[in-house]
Formats: sequence, structure tokens, C-alpha cells
Amino acid sequence: MKERGDPLGDLLARVSTTSRIFKDREVLRSDYIPGNLPHRWEHIKRLGEIVSTGLKMHRPSNVFIYGKTGTGKTAVVKHVFKRFSAEAERLGIPLRFVYINCRIAGTEYRVLAELCESLGVQVPFTGLSKSEVFNRFRRAHISSQNLLIVCLDEIDVLVKGFGDALLYELTRINEGVEGSKLSLIGVSNDLMFKEMLDPRVLSSLSEEEIVFHPYTAVELVDILSERARLAFHEGAVPQSTISLCAALAAAEHGDARRALDLLRVAGEIAERNLAERVEEQHVRMALGVIEQGRVFEALTTLPLHGRIVLLAVYHATLRSPTKITSGLVYQHYRSLCSQLGLEPLTDRRVSTLVSELDMLGVLSSSVISYGRYGRTRKISLKIPVDEVRQALERDEFLSHLLDQEVAQAGSVESERGS
Repeated sequence: MKERGDPLGDLLARVSTTSRIFKDREVLRSDYIPGNLPHRWEHIKRLGEIVSTGLKMHRPSNVFIYGKTGTGKTAVVKHVFKRFSAEAERLGIPLRFVYINCRIAGTEYRVLAELCESLGVQVPFTGLSKSEVFNRFRRAHISSQNLLIVCLDEIDVLVKGFGDALLYELTRINEGVEGSKLSLIGVSNDLMFKEMLDPRVLSSLSEEEIVFHPYTAVELVDILSERARLAFHEGAVPQSTISLCAALAAAEHGDARRALDLLRVAGEIAERNLAERVEEQHVRMALGVIEQGRVFEALTTLPLHGRIVLLAVYHATLRSPTKITSGLVYQHYRSLCSQLGLEPLTDRRVSTLVSELDMLGVLSSSVISYGRYGRTRKISLKIPVDEVRQALERDEFLSHLLDQEVAQAGSVESERGS
């Protein structure tokens, strides 16, 4: 039967009309930096106190900021940088602020290239050695006589991929230099990140530390209420809807970014359904959309061994969903590596990959102490097993192992018992 009409006609007509739901949906994006940051005033003040010595052209202490995703770390740093940059310009002093996201930069070379470009030195996208790019940056920095305050956001991504050699060089760049100075602000989502650093790097980078704790449900309500006032037309979002978004986000990691995404997607679903208001049912629908997308995001951002660890947790969950420990997961992981012909990573490295999956919200892990008998991590999936399976089915390298019994399963159980 031949289809008639224009399937996009109604959609295009709706898009061209003014939204009855949204006033400015960009306010709900994670990269939007608001003028006011509720429940982060103390953190702003603390970072501001550290950075403020730069206004007198004294080098501030290096700072290490850590906390889980969505706790306001990036927003606070950008807010402080913006305010102090404007003040430095007003005073006419050579104080400069540089923000670099290491996940977006991707490599040490690109991080150094962005540092060079902040001082007006152009570096080709590829073609130079890392040492040459570093030397160009160092020469430009010395000749500029600037006090440079550099934020390396998601610094853990850089160290996991390339080690901490670049950090060591940057923390030592002030030695033997007159006039020009550099301070580092490292921001990490991984609470285990500091364990990867050389003690010399850690002692320099962590001259001062700021910890961002997850938001509570009450705090998230305040944050969402303020953003909703800017993002939605009056009356489009009932308070009950905001409270539900806050409660769902607080139940996990107190992630403001997740709460904002939930509210935004719920608003878009309500808009597509021609609803007058964003109701709780739209939030429930948005939750399903975001949950499904998060599993696929985890797979696309994790390295191969991270995906193998997820498969190991999947197998362990099928066998014993309430008794999954880090030791059991590691045994399953080793068996999978053996079947794939891969050299397994160390227990400590696998523990880091488990932390990454925890950070992504795919699973949860908590340390259980047995007193003098030691301690272990208890691990559980936070998303349905079926969704993990659907995601892994798309992985060409691992999908054939989904229904395959893990080798040496009996020895896994016996080792766990011992």
C-alpha cells in the first residue's frame, strides 16, 4: 500500500510555533554556567581564597579538587576563573586563567598545544615531539612574564592514558624561573585517582585539596527550582515534578547534572506529546530513555578491558546476584581474558575500572570490612541485567561470550569460598 501525505508536516509545523513548555532549554544543559551556584558558596569562597593571592602576583598553591560527577566542580572553577579574570583585567595585571578539559583534549600533546595557544603560540595538530611542544610552551611562558593558573579538568583521564610524567613536568616548571609562574588546579571525578600518582607529583599537586560531596535531595530541589524558573514558562513545571527529579538523582550519587538532564528530557517528552505541563509521568518516561542511553555510553567510553569487567559482573550476577565481591569479579574477568587470548590486567587496575563503572552509574561498589580478616568490595548492578545484555550484544568482540558458561566457574566458586 502506497503511503500518502507528509510524515514530517505536523512535526515541522509544531517546531515553527513557540514552545508552551520551554522558555530557554539551554539553561538545563550541563555546560551552562549559572551566575548563582546554590549550595556551593563555601567551595567558591575556598577556591577564591586560594586563587586570590594571584591578584598580588604571588603564585597560588596548586589545588586538587575531587568529587563524583555532577557535584559542581567544573561550574565552580569556571565561575571563579570568570570573576578573577575580569578583576585581573580591571587591575591591568598579567594574571591569566586557562581551562582545559583533558577528556576533550585527549592526549598530552593536545593539552600542551592548548597551553601554547593560550599564550599565542600556534602548534600544528600533529608532527612535533611532546618535548618540543613543552619547550615551546615553557619559552613562551617565561617570556610572557605572566602568572598562569591552569585548570586540568578530568585530569584522571590524562593520567590513566599517559601516566603522570606531564604533571610532574608542569609542577616543576617554576623551578629556576624568575617572574613567570604557573599554578595547577587538577579536577577529578575518580576518588581513587590519587592512588595512581607518583608521591612527588601528589605532594606538589595536592598542596591544597577541596572535596565536593554529592548533593542531597533538598539541595537538588533548590538547584532545579532555580534553573526551572529560567528554563520553563511559568506554571509549566509543578513542584512535584521537580521534587521527583531531585529524589531520583539523589538516590544515586547526588548528581546535579543527571537531575538537570532528567528534567530537560522530561520537558522535551511533554513538548512532543503536546502536554500543557511537565508531569511526573514524563519524568518516568525520561528516566527510561536516559537509563538506556547510559549503558551504551558506558560501552563507547570504556576501553576493552573495561567492557570485559562489565561482562564479568554480568556473568557473576547471573550466577549469584547477591554475593558479588571484587575477588569473584576478578576471577570471572581472568577467565574471560583467557578465552579471548588476552593478558589480564592486575587486580588493582581492574578495581579502577570497577570505579569507572560506578562513576558512570552502571554498577555500585562499596568496601566491606571484615576486621582482622581484611576487606573486600561488594558489587551490584544498578541497571537491569537485560539492559546490560542488550548493550553487550552490540559489542562484536564480546557478544559471543554472553551465553557461554564462564570457564573454570567451579574454581571461581571454590576460591571465593576459601
